[in-house]
Amino acid sequence: MLKTTRTNFIKTKASELGFSFCGVSRAEFLNDEARRLDEWLRRNYQGKMSYLEKNFDKRLDPTKLVPGARSVVSLIYNYFPAKDLATKGDLKIAKYAYGEDYHTVVKDKLKLLLKSIHDEIGDVHGRAFVDSAPVMERAWANRSGIGWIGKNSLLLNREMGSFFFLAELIIDLELEYDGAGKDYCGTCTACMDACPTEAIPEPYVVDGSKCISYFTIELKEEIPAAVEGKFENWIFGCDICQDICPWNSFSKPHHESRFEPKPELGAMAKQDWIEISEEVFHKLFKKSALQRTKLSGLKRNISFITQIREG
Repeated sequence: MLKTTRTNFIKTKASELGFSFCGVSRAEFLNDEARRLDEWLRRNYQGKMSYLEKNFDKRLDPTKLVPGARSVVSLIYNYFPAKDLATKGDLKIAKYAYGEDYHTVVKDKLKLLLKSIHDEIGDVHGRAFVDSAPVMERAWANRSGIGWIGKNSLLLNREMGSFFFLAELIIDLELEYDGAGKDYCGTCTACMDACPTEAIPEPYVVDGSKCISYFTIELKEEIPAAVEGKFENWIFGCDICQDICPWNSFSKPHHESRFEPKPELGAMAKQDWIEISEEVFHKLFKKSALQRTKLSGLKRNISFITQIREG
């Protein structure tokens, strides 16, 4: 089968499975990203996320994840909700966490795509990744032409903004490679200006240790008093730099039933969050990404924002 035929098959099948965009890049060492990652770590922008300091070579060389890798297939899966639950002024959670955990939902799709490749093309070796393992997904997505890395360090797409998940297949199959995505941020600094914790110190660089998502999800200890009053009611994750981005005016609601929030989540008022019980937490977030912070972490975040201490 010709490279073009293989590539077209993969892109067509990806579309059938619900992926909005699919691009392909050559599996090779990421030289430019190596320098940037080294500098980012040197500045301690990873904060307490020590896992980002590990597997440096694996992050930059896909052949260390999949021996004999030839291609990186990058994919976009939309999660923009029909209704924004964070508009009524109560406590807020990031849009990506409204429904079932994306790791599971998108990984299921990737497994089907990989199976289709095996069935149609033959004995292809590879692995599927959804924000898992040391993969620099935004760099690969940019190289594959499905978007560019914005000043808030997220991947942007001209047709749908940035409210989507990235996923990859790293495979030992030669394919037709797409060109890199062009930067359309221009002189806009909306994301940088809007960040209340000043987590974007310069264009295209995010200080992870100052990001609201870091404080409310990654940080396991007490949130520092220095950022008190700066979270704008975000208790899990943060969408500020995305909500303000002009390109997200092109976002359209997803069609994934597993991302739909439970009706009870949309009805949660500030007092409901403050009084949330173990039972309600597990009912609302049984298969959600919110399980990552656990009820204790969520209560810590709520307490920090509302200044209502337990006990």
